[in-house]
Amino acid sequence: MGLYAPTPIQAQAIAPALQGRDVWATAPTGSGKTLAFALPLVQQHVLHPRQTNFRRPVRTLVLVPTRELAVQVGDVLTHLGYPLRLKVAVVYGGVSINPQMMGLRGGADIVVATPGRLLDLVDHNALRLQDVRHLVLDEADRLLDLGFTDELQRVLALLPAKRQTLLFSATFADNVQALAQGLLHEPVCITVQAQEAQAPDIRQRAIAVDEKKRTALLRHLIAENGWKRVLVFVATRYACEHVADKLYKAGMYATGFHGEMSQGARQQVLDEFKTGRWDVLVTTDLASRGIDIAQLPVVVNYDLPRSATDYTHRIGRTGRAGASGDAVSFVTVAMQAHWKLIQKREKLELALEVVPGFEPTDTPVQPSALNDGTGGVKGKRPSKKDKLRAAQAQGSSRSD
Repeated sequence: MGLYAPTPIQAQAIAPALQGRDVWATAPTGSGKTLAFALPLVQQHVLHPRQTNFRRPVRTLVLVPTRELAVQVGDVLTHLGYPLRLKVAVVYGGVSINPQMMGLRGGADIVVATPGRLLDLVDHNALRLQDVRHLVLDEADRLLDLGFTDELQRVLALLPAKRQTLLFSATFADNVQALAQGLLHEPVCITVQAQEAQAPDIRQRAIAVDEKKRTALLRHLIAENGWKRVLVFVATRYACEHVADKLYKAGMYATGFHGEMSQGARQQVLDEFKTGRWDVLVTTDLASRGIDIAQLPVVVNYDLPRSATDYTHRIGRTGRAGASGDAVSFVTVAMQAHWKLIQKREKLELALEVVPGFEPTDTPVQPSALNDGTGGVKGKRPSKKDKLRAAQAQGSSRSD
């Protein structure tokens, strides 16, 4: 594969994983976490080959939060397992279940799955999980959050109590720490700091701009810097289509990428972006985790992420595998306080830049104005009845 030395996370995780120990690993984006669990998992199949040729019991299960990450991890495991004739099944929602059921006939050695589709296949008797020896949660913090808790608990109930469990992620929020601990038995805890992992070469910038000027500023930066591929993060699916459409009408090869697209359309757009068919991919946080786009030069936070954790995952799409990259964040007046919070939690000190021709003119809302009955303070917002009474009183005073 052209790899001659392990990354820090690989050097620390492979040995205990080979020993059958539970592993709880945290390492920066782009640090080689996939191979850190994929190599020892495949080696386990070498050391302990299956006992029958008539059926392949699922002995390794890798759970991931998104379809795109399932495909990516599946490709790595398929490549590693091919010389050993290991059968790797990759299953996820958004596509017909029938071909996946057909592909699981005869079983599989390794299954990479999103939790919802995995449960669907179990309900259809397409696979059984009682033989699983190794469980991996990739992007484990996302799988342990509230959005996946019920599905994950259902999957865990189907697995043998005696198994090896590996948790890998770039971040672990405080609210999932207890859940993670409950899954593991005397784990080897590994934390690789960015410096130890040879921190990615990402030049981070923050630009002050009015909300209505962001699209024009984005076009200006792309043209001025000659960016050939740009990943732009927005807050909503509507903004995804809206911004992409504006850029396309301005002559840029831009398209959207979000969860409401069919799986076929999502995979096609992602493949086309990776091969250079599109210059700009406007996306929600769907693309913030796990997706590896080689040599991606720049990430733009058109809308700031909701949390510092999401900021880490977003900018981690660039500056991967020793490459350099740029991460640019647009900061509107309304989001300056939120940006300060992200900086504090990420330990950043970035001065707000101003691009000539795009100087912000919006004025911040004064705190006093937020407390004058206009809805700035929770609990002091006027109700509909209050507004109606005020309008009636104003009408009465005018008639007097």
